[in-house]
Amino acid sequence: MPATFVIVPQWQGSGSSRAMRLVDGASAIQGDLPAAATRVVEIPVGAGESQGTGVLRYTAIQSVLANQRRVLGATTGPVVTIGGDCAVELGAIPHALQASNESTTTVVWFDAHGDLNSPETSPSHAFHGMVLRTLLGDGPDALVPAEPLSTARVVLAGTRSLDDDEAAYIDASGIRVVSAAELNDPEAVVAAIAQTGARSVYIHVDLDVIDPAEIDGVGYPEPFGLTVQHLVQAISAIRARFALVGAGITEFAPSTPESASDDLPSILRVISALTRPVPSAEEKTP
Repeated sequence: MPATFVIVPQWQGSGSSRAMRLVDGASAIQGDLPAAATRVVEIPVGAGESQGTGVLRYTAIQSVLANQRRVLGATTGPVVTIGGDCAVELGAIPHALQASNESTTTVVWFDAHGDLNSPETSPSHAFHGMVLRTLLGDGPDALVPAEPLSTARVVLAGTRSLDDDEAAYIDASGIRVVSAAELNDPEAVVAAIAQTGARSVYIHVDLDVIDPAEIDGVGYPEPFGLTVQHLVQAISAIRARFALVGAGITEFAPSTPESASDDLPSILRVISALTRPVPSAEEKTP
């Protein structure tokens, strides 16, 4: 079944000076997607308040999540979520796991950063650095999913910038990490996913996983990232082995609306890798 694209132009989870540009980025991507297969989640105008949670703009993030859940609840079939900041995965991942009715799904988190801080450990208190930790069950109660992820069902890919507390959490929890250098061979991430016992995957792509030499429109560029080609090859290798229950592309923040066109060809290559048909086992057999 073809995917539905759900656009969530949320900026309130970001701590970047480019946060408002996330709205422009989501809009630019939307312009190249089929209108009939696209839904848009309403985003509050205001920044929101923390209400003592340790999460900046907490009330706005909570509002977006409620709106996103309503849109997803009226959507059937696989969804590709277009952010916005990484917090858009709070609604997207639990929805995909529940809708697929698949108990052996692993979340593959392509991201330069771990997003594994908690409100207590976050240096910035910007929520986009806490999203995965919250999905794993450690975050403000209203944002934690009813059925949190297991650390055994998460693979970090291309991650290369971690706070000390995030690194300690990874060591203690045993989350698998595939470095950007290891992803020169796409089978490295396939092997890491296979070790989780997965039969299906959800693929999260924060565009800062790509090397800054190949993409400009991100708020927190980190050197020594993936080429677009290596990212596309990794996604293709994953999809050749595992069923895809959903995907998210986040953190496109072009410096100006006009400059978005410079990065769109690369982003559309990633979207194509996530959505194009994959031959069935029968079709692969000579």
